[in-house]
Amino acid sequence: MNEKPDLHKVLFLSCSMVTVLSVIVIVGYILFAAAPVLGREGLGFIFGSTWDYGSHQFGIWSFIVSTLMVTVATIVLAVPLGLATALFLSEWAPPWLDRVLSTLIELLVGIPSVVYGIFGFFVLRSYFSDFINPFIGNTLGFIPLFRYDNNNGIGFPLAATVLAIMILPTIVALSREAMRGVPAELREGSAALGATQWETIRHLVLPASLSGIITGLILGIMRAMGETMAVAMLMGNVSSTPTSFFNLGEPMTAKILLDIGYYVVEPEGRSALFAIGAVLMIMEIGFVVAIHIISDRLKKRLEGAI
Repeated sequence: MNEKPDLHKVLFLSCSMVTVLSVIVIVGYILFAAAPVLGREGLGFIFGSTWDYGSHQFGIWSFIVSTLMVTVATIVLAVPLGLATALFLSEWAPPWLDRVLSTLIELLVGIPSVVYGIFGFFVLRSYFSDFINPFIGNTLGFIPLFRYDNNNGIGFPLAATVLAIMILPTIVALSREAMRGVPAELREGSAALGATQWETIRHLVLPASLSGIITGLILGIMRAMGETMAVAMLMGNVSSTPTSFFNLGEPMTAKILLDIGYYVVEPEGRSALFAIGAVLMIMEIGFVVAIHIISDRLKKRLEGAI
């Protein structure tokens, strides 16, 4: 007697295969479209600083530096604030305050990136120009990376701040849920052994919820690296390698956005823009791998400290 096929299994398998196939097709097409320019330029495409369609020279080093600088600045701002917020909501906030703050934070997810860009350009820019940038420059100006020049508020500090606000909901929501997933019995056992609340958080809650926290960090960082509209509006879009945190810059995503309408019809220009996307994709994969390596070592250290 022939067994009937498990329709539920077939359905869910089909859905998973569609997802996997979509990823393969997208990645494959990006690499295929980028191959002509990547094959011709080689490492010069990464380390070159000249981008000129007329002379057929394509180097993206300045775009890479701008992308890394704004991403690192965003991480420095968003990760401590996001984790501290998640800890407060999970461990200390009363239920009514948790509901109110969680709802407000989650509302940030629904705001379009162009609205964030408009908010940064028309509202925050003057504060950065008049107060924040001069303060940072006067305080840390002895470091070449923070050498201050007046750029009217546009640049890395403003863009990183807006990006940090954009990725906060992802970091906070996933980290909070991971922390809440730690069983109450374990917390009670830790308290019964004489541990303070902070010791319980440090030695129990954080190691047990580290996987969820890392997932939130990865998703937040990937959004920061892949964000387009906001950084295109707030970075100044100057195609030169930044040497200071207050220089103007042009991240890789902004370069693709600003040029795609003019050069996508040209085979060479289209290939060059797809090559930027391919390099950005490889960079994001590298970030994910690095974060996993760091998290594994951190988890071992936290577990060893118990």
